[in-house]
Amino acid sequence: MRITAVTGHVATTQFDYGNPAGPGGNLHLQAMDTLLVRVETDTGLTGWGEGFGFTLCATTRDALERLVAPACIGQDARDIPALMTALHRRFHNFGRNGAMTFALSGLDIALWDLAGKAAGLPLHALLGGRRRDAVPAYASLLRYGVPALVRENAARAVARGYRHVKLHEVELPCIAAAREGTPRDIPLMLDINCRWDTVDQALAFADAVRPLGVRWIEEPVWPPEDADAIAAVRARCGLPIAAGENCGTVEDFRRLLDAGAVDVAQPSITKIGGVTGMRAVQALAAGHGVAVVPHCPYFGPGLLATLHVLAAMEQETPLEVYFADLARAPFPALDPRGGMVAVPDGPGLGMEPDPACFAA
Repeated sequence: MRITAVTGHVATTQFDYGNPAGPGGNLHLQAMDTLLVRVETDTGLTGWGEGFGFTLCATTRDALERLVAPACIGQDARDIPALMTALHRRFHNFGRNGAMTFALSGLDIALWDLAGKAAGLPLHALLGGRRRDAVPAYASLLRYGVPALVRENAARAVARGYRHVKLHEVELPCIAAAREGTPRDIPLMLDINCRWDTVDQALAFADAVRPLGVRWIEEPVWPPEDADAIAAVRARCGLPIAAGENCGTVEDFRRLLDAGAVDVAQPSITKIGGVTGMRAVQALAAGHGVAVVPHCPYFGPGLLATLHVLAAMEQETPLEVYFADLARAPFPALDPRGGMVAVPDGPGLGMEPDPACFAA
């Protein structure tokens, strides 16, 4: 099965996340963009992947089509480890994190989709077999910056069936408002997006939010690769620490884990090297006794692939789902129902992108 074409397709759609006043604290998100990676083969089979990009999807697509795609033509799509290793080595000078690794991640996901289709098996079967028919989802709220909106949307997420809620708020009144809008048994995860510059600032924040039923604090300090600082926060804050969404390689995760920086590792399948990278991080984390809860705020094949990974995991683990309603979603069937996402059983990823998502 030889690769005949590799192309990137940006699907752009408007979205609603419960903020009638506009983008609010997420001014960079005027629309939701998804970079779909399409791999065609001489057998007629087509695989779909997703490379991270958000508002810079065109940059990842450029790396994919100008550099990665020509190197893939004629290659055997079935030998994923050999091909991906060769490509990572070939292009390492163009970045071990960023557009190049995002493009390679999208390619890897598409190759796993092809592998499942060629075998007539769903991806989860290639990963050891499905352990559950549906995976619980947690609502990952965008930043509102207004306590009343945080309270309203946290309550709305619970009403939709979510049993876990993640915030991207950094102001205590907003976080307290989410607690007011949700039952006490609903854990709150706090993604700080590397807000604090020092360990002491992060510790003061942890002290302030500790009474609010916090499941974890995510990426407490800047820069995200400062494993020693994250470890210092973890050692003293008294709350679990999650990190890893900004890691571009398995070696980045090794440094976090060796430093004792995290209770929860968060590989992003569209950044870390696709399914192959995700599996490597899972094995590494298991050796350190660290839980893996993937970073997954996207809507395309990356979301689907992560769903398959979680379906095959021994421990039930929630799937991150952006709390945003898209006008045109690549996979409408992935909308959670009662806080759960059904695991598809078709070959490969089990779904094809909705053609309507490519409409202008």
